[in-house]
Amino acid sequence: MEGTAASSEGLRYAEYARVPTGAGKGQAELDQGLARTMIAVGLGVATVAFAGRYAFHLWKPLEQAITETAKRISTSSLSSYYKGGFEQKMSRREASLILGVSPSADKAKIRTAHRRIMILNHPDKGGSPYLATKINEAKDLLESSAKN
Repeated sequence: MEGTAASSEGLRYAEYARVPTGAGKGQAELDQGLARTMIAVGLGVATVAFAGRYAFHLWKPLEQAITETAKRISTSSLSSYYKGGFEQKMSRREASLILGVSPSADKAKIRTAHRRIMILNHPDKGGSPYLATKINEAKDLLESSAKN
């Protein structure tokens, strides 16, 4: 039994053991395989490095083009609201933007628009007194130059 146990143990580890076929041939094959592996790894690393360098150089002009396009398509052009503060002296254009009517609107349209906006922005209902003043100023300016 001892012989069979030893032989079965030898068979169990036989597949992991390297049996050299020649005097120095096994070591030479091992060295050659290791050299091939190292060359393949080195070429892979070099390929990744050159690809990364190319992508990095390509990204700089691309990043600039993307930034310029994003600036051109700003959120203000996508919004339906007027972006900007009030002018020092109100113009007809600014008054019509505040009330949401055309600069040549008649008095009835101006009054209707003023009433609609003042209901939403009245100081007694929590609106800003400054905005209410600007809305009233816009109505007065447009009414003074309206025909009807």
